Amino acid sequence: MAGEHDRAGNGAANGAANGAAEGAANGAADGATDGATEVRPTGPQPVARDRSVVIESGVTRLAGWSARILLIALGLVLLGLVIGQLWSIVLPTALGVIIATVLRPPVRKLVELRFPPALAALLVLVVTVAAVAGIFAAFAPQIVGQTDQIVSGVTSGLVQIQQWLEGPPFNLGEGQLGNLLDQVVTQLQSSASTIAGGVLTGVGTFANGLLNLVLAVILAFFFVKDGPRFLPWLSRVSGEKAGRHLSAVLERAWATLGSFIRTQALVALIDGVFIGVGLAILGVPLWLPLAVLTFFGGFIPVVGAFVAGALAVLIALVTQGFTTALIALAIIVAVQQIEGNVLQPILQSRSMGLHAAVVLLAVTAGGTLFGIAGAFLAVPVAAVAAEILRYLGEQIDLRSGGPVAEPDEPIEDPSPS
Repeated sequence: MAGEHDRAGNGAANGAANGAAEGAANGAADGATDGATEVRPTGPQPVARDRSVVIESGVTRLAGWSARILLIALGLVLLGLVIGQLWSIVLPTALGVIIATVLRPPVRKLVELRFPPALAALLVLVVTVAAVAGIFAAFAPQIVGQTDQIVSGVTSGLVQIQQWLEGPPFNLGEGQLGNLLDQVVTQLQSSASTIAGGVLTGVGTFANGLLNLVLAVILAFFFVKDGPRFLPWLSRVSGEKAGRHLSAVLERAWATLGSFIRTQALVALIDGVFIGVGLAILGVPLWLPLAVLTFFGGFIPVVGAFVAGALAVLIALVTQGFTTALIALAIIVAVQQIEGNVLQPILQSRSMGLHAAVVLLAVTAGGTLFGIAGAFLAVPVAAVAAEILRYLGEQIDLRSGGPVAEPDEPIEDPSPS
């Protein structure tokens, strides 16, 4: 009996111990689970905001940016008005800078050969002016000698066009064409005074353009001669901090402008030579002036090449006939396609960095605001503006801790004029 009591006591004790252990383990596990479930994040918690507060904040930011954009637009408009009022100064200055970018490399070579800067600049300028004058003197007699041929070609071309309009699909009768021509003549007679005024205006415009060109050449001489002194003077005047940024921007803008002008001149020269040779082989009159016009038109991307090519095809049509004009069109299109798709991407891949749409819009805006001169200056101005924006972006990246892009190419001639 005593042994049974002992065994019962031990069983009860063991059961109590096991129950206590299991209960403690279960309680600990439940406590740990509850504790893990009830953990709350530390730190400030986001506070729910009313929708009206969020909308008000968005509208406030939009109003602030709108005011900034309006002020920037107002500043650009005022800048355009000032440029328009000072166009007689801005145009020769800009042309002088562009001419200086072309003349500066040979002048620098002569200075390295111990030529005085003034003598080097004068020598290069005289040679350049003599070369350009010689080109114009070479094709001027050709224009005068072939004027009768062009007039007779235009007359025969008009007769061909009249015969073409009389046939299908237009089927315009001789009477209808006669009435149309009479209306044109009447309109011309009624506008005789306007045409005469336009001719006088054109003569005045030509004289003004010639004066601007002469002034630009004179300014280019001073820019080339004294250009290297400009950056040190600007740094002294503006101070060390501002002068450092201005010098960097002007150096890069000068390099970009010079690279663009020299590359565009090479591309335009190739266009003019090949198109001129093609027109000469076809026997098209005025092929040399057309080649020179193609060269100068190449400095106005897209628009200049199109206008020069259209004029060449028109002269070929009225003087040599439809077949020759079609061949001339094929030659011009082929040369311009090779130039636009092969030469320019290779030669200008790092000189501008402008998209074709930006170039076209810049030429359109410049031509609309300031005529032919504006179209000519539009792309160089856009290239310089893009370089300034790139520099500002690099400075913003530098201050914000982001990666700073390296310049596209080293600066060869840090002497903006």
